[in-house]
Amino acid sequence: MDKIIIATDKSPAAIGPYSQAVEVNGVIYTSGMIPVIPATGEIVEGGVEEQTKQVFENLKALLAAAGSSLDKVFKTTVFIKDMNDFAAINGVYASYFDGDFPARSCVEVARLPKDVMLEVEVIALKNE
Repeated sequence: MDKIIIATDKSPAAIGPYSQAVEVNGVIYTSGMIPVIPATGEIVEGGVEEQTKQVFENLKALLAAAGSSLDKVFKTTVFIKDMNDFAAINGVYASYFDGDFPARSCVEVARLPKDVMLEVEVIALKNE
């Protein structure tokens, strides 16, 4: 088994004892991504749509550092603070994929790191 740790300053640094992403045999597993602005370490201003955009921009940067892209994502897990935000999150989420949507789980949770509104993790193939 080949295991490669992925790290980039173009995506928020890990805030605990974990890696931003790990590649195993050509499959990239990201840790949960929250809406932190990489350059400042601050949560993006605004509501759930702005937070969702920041999460996906962070994921795009992390996947690029891993030699992949959102086009190669085949599974996502979305953790949301309030299920009432489901439609707003979906609107932004859908804009990051070209209609070939990955499989997804979406769950409401009691609390997320830094009290953000959502966290997303993905599994993707490496670009060939």
